[in-house]
Amino acid sequence: MITKTRALVLHSFKYGEQQMIVDFLTETCGRTSCIIKIPTSARGKFKKQYFQPLFILDTDIDIRQNARLQRLKDARIAVPFTSIPFNPYKTAISLFMAEFLRCTTRREQTDPTTFSYIENSIRWLDGCGEGFANFHIVFMMRLSRFLGFYPNTDNYEPGDWFDMRSSCFCRQRPMHADVLSPDDARKIGLLLRMNYATMHLYRMSHFDRNRMVDTIISYYRIHMPELPELKSLQVLKELFAD
Repeated sequence: MITKTRALVLHSFKYGEQQMIVDFLTETCGRTSCIIKIPTSARGKFKKQYFQPLFILDTDIDIRQNARLQRLKDARIAVPFTSIPFNPYKTAISLFMAEFLRCTTRREQTDPTTFSYIENSIRWLDGCGEGFANFHIVFMMRLSRFLGFYPNTDNYEPGDWFDMRSSCFCRQRPMHADVLSPDDARKIGLLLRMNYATMHLYRMSHFDRNRMVDTIISYYRIHMPELPELKSLQVLKELFAD
């Protein structure tokens, strides 16, 4: 059945001599992998540049229920980027986000609300002019709401610990190691108040930003133990060293 759906490119790689496999997150079909013929000329049906990480496409996919790889029938740029492919900082963020989403959405079912959040976040990143160094931090933290383990901030008070297993703040230190000290718990509370429009107001040093990223990934790994090491993370950390 031919299904028309908005799709985000997460990953693509060459398969054999004349084909490539593209991993998508789609609005109506969830995670979908498609096999396509590699274009050999400018007149080819598909353009290779369409399948870069986080490109937003309108697609026609031939969905076969028992097929591991679906057939991509058509693809068109839905949202032409104006800055992400040309800005090395935004490119690094997009590569990290694509890898992160590829790992964290692996088992997710179709969820248009989550898809909308991700698409709107990508569009915001492409459109913003400056002040986006904390973008990936805010994105990861807010994505946890859609994945089911967004921190519960009810009744937070200064001096509380943060229990990463139960995703809540508590007065007494939990009897396990997956916990943040009151000082780090305060920073989590601060992060939860940040959004894309206000995040430039929160100044972070290179050390604090990297520490926050590592803390969030550790938090994800508690709730998603299969989350692997992210190869693109080190590049992102080095780019935002200033």
